[in-house]
Amino acid sequence: MFKWNAGDYSRSSSEQEKWATELIAKLKLRGDERILDIGCGDGKVTAAIARLLTEGSVLGIDSSPEMIFFACQTRGCDTNKNLSFLKIDARELDFQPEFDVVFSNAALHWTTEHLKVLQGIKKCLRPFGKVLLQMGGRGNTEAMLTVVSTIMGKSKWSEYFTNFSFKYGFYGPEEYLAWLEMAGLNAIRVELIPKDMVHGGEEGLAAWFRTTWLPYIQAVPQHLQEEFIYEAVKTYIGKYPLDTQGRAHVQMMRLEVEAQNIQ
Repeated sequence: MFKWNAGDYSRSSSEQEKWATELIAKLKLRGDERILDIGCGDGKVTAAIARLLTEGSVLGIDSSPEMIFFACQTRGCDTNKNLSFLKIDARELDFQPEFDVVFSNAALHWTTEHLKVLQGIKKCLRPFGKVLLQMGGRGNTEAMLTVVSTIMGKSKWSEYFTNFSFKYGFYGPEEYLAWLEMAGLNAIRVELIPKDMVHGGEEGLAAWFRTTWLPYIQAVPQHLQEEFIYEAVKTYIGKYPLDTQGRAHVQMMRLEVEAQNIQ
């Protein structure tokens, strides 16, 4: 397992937060819902949901102990009655049917076991409860994946990736429609949405890479990790130059899933 730097992620995830804000708006909350936020990370998105719940509450879960500790320390989960956090793996949901909404942003592509996640979501939803998920989908960040794959094969780095194995769960509508049906959830909308992720030049791109490409970075000895990061970033910018405003662009593909529990 890789280790997250929650503080660094919190400082370098403005694009993920922006997309989360767009996704939250699609929930059209009344304010009295009980919500589960899967893959809550540093907790800032969960806290944003909590501020919309005048009479409801939200529970943020994440498999990373570093993220959950950071969320509790910075979001005041012990003092805010409608906001709490727990360390739970998304593949091991074991709640009663207590949630009106299950939400997830930029998290579920970290697992390939999506049917298991959806089966757990089904168990924890109340009748007619809603599901709204967004994650990396098929074709997500293909250009950066190609760059990283090329670097991994270079003589300087290849020894560290001899037994390396990691796969993102980047899927498309076909897989998800089948999994929703198997899990007993009614699909409302499942679509791939292209997104342009924008970073502030080389340093902004490096910050994003440093905080989200952990399986690859942490395969390299610690004293070489910054060198690996900047080789990837400089190679990417060499292929995809900064725009006229000095910004780096990474083409992303998000899978957005809207479903409902009908019993």
